Parts: sequence; C-alpha cells; structure tokens
Amino acid sequence: EAAEALQLTEYLPRLPKALSGGQRQRVAIGRAIVRDPKVFLFDEPLSNLDAALRVKTRLEIASLNESMPDTTMLYVTHDQVEAMTLADRIVVLSAGKIEQVGSPLELYTHPKNLFVAQFIGSPAMNILPATVTQTGDNSQIELRDKQQIVLPLSLDNSQQGKPVHFGVRPEDLELCDAEDSLIHGSISFVESLGEVTMLYVDVAGNEEPIVVKLAGIVGLKRGEKVAFKADTSKLHLFDEAGLTLRS
Repeated sequence: EAAEALQLTEYLPRLPKALSGGQRQRVAIGRAIVRDPKVFLFDEPLSNLDAALRVKTRLEIASLNESMPDTTMLYVTHDQVEAMTLADRIVVLSAGKIEQVGSPLELYTHPKNLFVAQFIGSPAMNILPATVTQTGDNSQIELRDKQQIVLPLSLDNSQQGKPVHFGVRPEDLELCDAEDSLIHGSISFVESLGEVTMLYVDVAGNEEPIVVKLAGIVGLKRGEKVAFKADTSKLHLFDEAGLTLRS
C-alpha cells in the first residue's frame, strides 16, 4: 500500500543504487509509513521530486495524515505552499527564533510582523514606507507620494508623525479610477501567465515596484498609468520595528 501510494511498486525489485534521488526520497517516506509510528518527522521530504510528483506526493501525505488521526506529523519545509496546504499549525522560524505560531490562514490574514507578512503569501506582500498623519479610531497615513490612506485602525496618539510600514497583498489590489485609488503609478513590467496577470508598478517614492496579481488576461502594457484600490479590512500596518499595529 505504501509503495502504491508513492508510485514505487515497479521499483521494488531494484537495489538502492539503481534508484534516482527522488525515488530514494520516496523510499524513505515509505519506510516511515510502514512502521505505523506515533510521530512522523519529515525534513523537506519533497525537495528532490519534480513539480508534478511533488504535488501528488503532497496530496498523499495529506491523505495519510487524515487516515491516521492519532499520529502527529512534524514537517520541516521552506516551501510555503507545502506549509499552507498540509499544516494544522505552522511555526515560522527565522534565524532560530520563533516569529509566529498559528493556523495557515491566521498567519496569512494576521501576520504579527514584517517577516511573517512577507514570508507567507506568493508573491510577497507589498510594503511601502509611510507616516502616520492622524490617530484615533480611524487613523490616517501618508505615503511618500503624498497619497493619504484612511485605515480602520485605532492608533495611540504617541504614533502621530511616526514612520510606519504600509502593507497590501498583490491579490488584494484591484484596478479602479484614479480618484478612488489607494495606490497609483506606471507599469514597468507585465507577466501574462494565462490564469493570472502579474503587474509590476513603479510608485513614486518607493524604491521597489509593487506587485499586483490580477485574475485572467489583462490588456495592459508597459508604461501605462494605473490605479488600484483594496478592501481596507485587508490592509496592514507595521510600526518602525516591524511589529503589526493591527489588533
């Protein structure tokens, strides 16, 4: 059963030296499965597999996890897709330090700091430098291009005039008219991938272009002026130290 799940049945008569690196990795997973353990320790088990087999094996591991409810799996990976799709709880580590612990969607929607915000999500969250211009129940920030943005965040008066980091995910931005926009700029590069279109947009005062992820095929070209809006509940704000200001 383990060999079938890992597509190894036809290779069972072979010696280890006659197997590829990816096949040996699947053998290692199979050896763990057949022992029926209480705890699995996986250290990047899919790293040597090709893209298609990685997806299939990831699904097999997810099914294995569901079929063994009394078994714990500790899974180490640098691939956030694996982490987001397989985990009940994710521990995000940086330089040996725990940055945040939570469910995949909790880390995606409520990152505690800039590291987690930019590590979870693909492409990474756009971060723009800003300054707090108004505090209170509905706070206001100003981007370097003088654009004013009102956020449904309650900020203490001590934050008045402080530099902050404004964050918005590429998939949360949508095209709009200039007068309704949160962010505007000119397109520096377009990636048309069929299912999605990636726009790289130069924004005044920002060193790096922001990335916008739009569904489907979008008829926009390099050099065009564009404007974007987003649901204010999906916007993020981080203080000077990189910690979230969103409760």
